[in-house]
Amino acid sequence: MSQPEISIVILISGSGSNLQAIIDATQSGTIPARIEAVICNKEDAFGLTRAANAGLVTEVISHKNYDSREHFDQALKKVIDQYSPDLVVLAGFMRILTPEFVKHYSGRMLNIHPSLLPKYRGLNTHQRAIEAGESEHGVTVHFVTEELDGGPNVLQARVPISTDESTESLAKKVLRQEHQIYPRAVKWFAQGRLKMNNNQAMLDEKTLPECGEQHQDGACD
Repeated sequence: MSQPEISIVILISGSGSNLQAIIDATQSGTIPARIEAVICNKEDAFGLTRAANAGLVTEVISHKNYDSREHFDQALKKVIDQYSPDLVVLAGFMRILTPEFVKHYSGRMLNIHPSLLPKYRGLNTHQRAIEAGESEHGVTVHFVTEELDGGPNVLQARVPISTDESTESLAKKVLRQEHQIYPRAVKWFAQGRLKMNNNQAMLDEKTLPECGEQHQDGACD
C-alpha cells in the first residue's frame, strides 16, 4: 500500500534551483507529496519557468503592490490557504515574514539558509564565513518561527573552506548540498517523521540536537 501524499505550496523569489530539486524528488516518487502551487513575489523570476515546465500552478504576488509588510503577508496567506497545504516550503523566498503569518503556519513551514545556523543569520553568509576565518561553512534546513533564521534546526550539511576560497566558489559548494538536504527534509515531513513540538524539531519522535541532524558524517560544534 503506497503512502498517502501530502500537499505542498512552495514560495520562491529567484532562480528556483531548490524548487527544481524538490520538483524532481516529487516526480520520482522520492517525496510522497504533490506540489499544489508555486508562489513568487517577482514576476520575472526564473523559478516560475521551472514550475511551468513541470506543469505546476503558479501565482505571482508582488510585494511592490502593497503598502506594508503586513498587507502583503495577509494577501499571501489568503492565496496560500486556497490550496490548503500540509507544508509551506520557502525555497529562496527573500522576504522577512510577519509574526502573524509565521504563527499561522507554525510547525508546517520549512526554510533553507546558507550557513550553519545559529551562525551567520541574515545575508552575505559566504563572505562573512570567509572573513571570519572559518574552516567550514554549510547550509541548514529549519522550521520557521518568529525569530529570523532562528527556528529549530532540522538538517545541516557542511563544506570545507579552502585557503583560496572565493564567495562564488563557496556558494557553489553550499548550493550542491542544498539540493541534497532540502528534498531529504521535505521527505521526512511528508512521511510523518518530522515535526515541531514545543519549539523543538522532532525526528522519529526524538528531539534533534540544536544543530539538527547532520548530513553524512558531520558533527555539531
